[in-house]
Amino acid sequence: MLYLAQVQKQKLSGQVELRLLAHQQTTYKWEVDEQEKLISVAEAIAFPEGVLVLIELSPQGEMLSLQDAANWVLDLVKTYLTSGVTPEFLKAETERSEQWRQSLTLQNQDLSRRSLEVEARREQIQALEESFKRDKENDNSPEA
Repeated sequence: MLYLAQVQKQKLSGQVELRLLAHQQTTYKWEVDEQEKLISVAEAIAFPEGVLVLIELSPQGEMLSLQDAANWVLDLVKTYLTSGVTPEFLKAETERSEQWRQSLTLQNQDLSRRSLEVEARREQIQALEESFKRDKENDNSPEA
């Protein structure tokens, strides 16, 4: 699993730890880790304290890869923040699309109702035409 973490050093021992900040759920969905989780790093890493890193952990919690998160963060900024895509914007767009969906549902229901009304009127007109045709045939038939 991929995590966003921050490099920390223990003051007494000087051992490097990674504080897990968030983890990837799907390609475009991340979840912030509410509870502080620390991973001790046995091997020396070349990142100074405070740097954000991306760490991939195996299901057993072993470190598979570790890289600087600067380019990843810059990609997020370029992709989302330079175009004005903020959480508030996404929420507003979600609400707007839900309103559109509801409006379209109501319009669809109205069209279905009108279609049924038109069909009922068409059937009434056909019945009247047939009745008129019968009356006309009865009027034109020779009387015995």
